[in-house]
Amino acid sequence: MPAKWVYNFGAGEADGRAAMKNLLGGKGANLAEMAAIGMPVPPGFTVTTEVCTHFYDHERSYPEELREEVEAAVGLIESRVGAKFGDAKNPLLLSVRSGARASMPGMMDTVLNLGLNDVTVQGLIEQSHDRRFAFDSYRRFVQMYADVVLGLDLGIFEKQLERAKQRRGVKFDCELLAEDLEGLVSTYKARVHEELGVPFPEDPQDQLWGAMGAVFGSWMNQRAQTYRRLHDIPAHWGTAVNVQAMVFGNMGNDCATGVAFTRNPSHGANDFYGEFLVNAQGEDVVAGIRTPQDLTIAARKSRGCELPSLEELMPKVYEELVAIRRQLELHFKEMQDIEFTVQRGKLYMLQTRTGKRTTHAALKIAIDMANDKLISKAEAVMRLKPENLDQLLHPTLDPKAAKKVLTKGLPASPGAACGKVVFSADDAEQLAKEGEKVLLVRIETSPEDIHGMHAAQGILTTRGGMTSHAAVVARGMGRPCVSGAGSICVDYTAKELTVSDVTVRQGEVLTIDGVTGEVILGTVATLPPKLG
Repeated sequence: MPAKWVYNFGAGEADGRAAMKNLLGGKGANLAEMAAIGMPVPPGFTVTTEVCTHFYDHERSYPEELREEVEAAVGLIESRVGAKFGDAKNPLLLSVRSGARASMPGMMDTVLNLGLNDVTVQGLIEQSHDRRFAFDSYRRFVQMYADVVLGLDLGIFEKQLERAKQRRGVKFDCELLAEDLEGLVSTYKARVHEELGVPFPEDPQDQLWGAMGAVFGSWMNQRAQTYRRLHDIPAHWGTAVNVQAMVFGNMGNDCATGVAFTRNPSHGANDFYGEFLVNAQGEDVVAGIRTPQDLTIAARKSRGCELPSLEELMPKVYEELVAIRRQLELHFKEMQDIEFTVQRGKLYMLQTRTGKRTTHAALKIAIDMANDKLISKAEAVMRLKPENLDQLLHPTLDPKAAKKVLTKGLPASPGAACGKVVFSADDAEQLAKEGEKVLLVRIETSPEDIHGMHAAQGILTTRGGMTSHAAVVARGMGRPCVSGAGSICVDYTAKELTVSDVTVRQGEVLTIDGVTGEVILGTVATLPPKLG
């Protein structure tokens, strides 16, 4: 029987199931499972991890049969969605994402809105009746593709985006007008031509194969290799590639994108924990570029946020999401980390996976699930990894100790951390090797910072929420983290941060409290842990 390289999912059907993670990767296997049990999953297909193995064993080439299987799979998406890939009037747009069998948050590459060019963008305008949305999607695609596939520095495009916002006199991307975004597309493509000497690829088929090759290529990039080394993930496992029909959270104010955990990943309480952004795409939440809104009324009130929660803003969508939360936990018998998009009031599920959590949370979740008969007591014990139990012995700040609170952010990962301030992952790693305790301060972290995050005692960011890259990776590593400390101004060039009239330079000491979100000048006395 010939090898099968592509597995389809969608419309209540799937070629694969959750048990096939070795072949389909965690994301692909769980997308298939969600589709098979009737959840609202955009149709798509998974190119297997065996293709990744073939790719590296055969000088980055593909099996002969793959192109035909991919063409058939794209055709199936077209029939399920009612649009055609590359069509001038009714274009199908695709997302291309990685998916290894072990969860590796943010370590490999993603491309959204694939299939856009100067012709299909006009079709998207006709479809959506929204010129601004179409060019917002187009500029995002060019920026992502140039970064992920063509290997250009993302900073080139971020500078152009900042200039466009300054010219318009606005703070956020979503405040730019259609003509601003159309101008950015032209500017971005001109920069690609200038940097590479060739035009930006217009053919959707070339775009698709370029993106798939980039995802397979990202399995061996430096950040992925570092993450695998830190988490004992073998290189021979490879990654799958997941291609799906796009759904859009950036079509207007009845659209949104979000990330949620079915229980609190910091301390394990059985609370629905998550964040979302209105009129945004999924990467915006994880990247921490805008600080997002809370999922629930209770979470919003607990941190004193005035922006409405999803529960208030889109109550029907929230009720559907709560039902999916229950269904996923009953089905997988584990705390889940989910990604979702709302397109014009309709909910779509983009991912579910076993959620990263602190050891405190792992202990509580295991006990609660055993008490609720969701898992056995033996299974609860097996879920606690011995090498992580030392996290339970981390000290906490002495509440009676004198302290000067500089500012406050979001308590993204619990625990107290104190160290010399550094502003780059490389500096964090170097000073840690020299025996120094360091605190990594970033505007927002990215996957390239993984080595510095591992070397640091804790992480402090000025942007991002409780489900940002910094927060998720810190919890998985057992590192305290305070995110979204927006009153801090970071100057990477001068290697200093400023809050009001206080300046802290590289090498000076800060303390963060991942329970309260406080950022404190100097060293604060700690208390030993209390168990029992």
